[in-house]
Amino acid sequence: MKLVRKSFAISAILTLSLPIFIAGCADSSKNISASYVSPLKYRNYTCDQLTEEYARVLEESRTVNKSQDDTAGNDAVAMGVGLVLFWPALFFIDSDDQKEEVSRLKGELKAVDTTAIRKDCTSLRQVIREDKKAAKDAAEKAAKTSSDTEGK
Repeated sequence: MKLVRKSFAISAILTLSLPIFIAGCADSSKNISASYVSPLKYRNYTCDQLTEEYARVLEESRTVNKSQDDTAGNDAVAMGVGLVLFWPALFFIDSDDQKEEVSRLKGELKAVDTTAIRKDCTSLRQVIREDKKAAKDAAEKAAKTSSDTEGK
């Protein structure tokens, strides 16, 4: 009887604490939405300056997104191992979540894009369209590769 109560207590604790552990895991960068950044920040920029700023923010964004995605992957692995093998390890998941930074950089890119539209910076708009298409193609390729791997 004591064994049943103890087993029930452990499973109740695990069940109730699971949402806390899941909430503590980092999100993939693609699942983080952009925060609002006012395009007025860039109103005095020329098209050339906007192009340089876009390149700078994009590079920083790629670096931070990669770091965020690595953190999300590590958290997912730790969660899986913790749930299956050693649940006390879940208490030690310490993610270096950069969600706010990813969100801010996405907002900056949108603000630069909006300003480029208002200033009719056609060459920058073309670069932005090409970058968006390349990112979409890469995401589709990654999703296809992932689904092909899971199907094997």
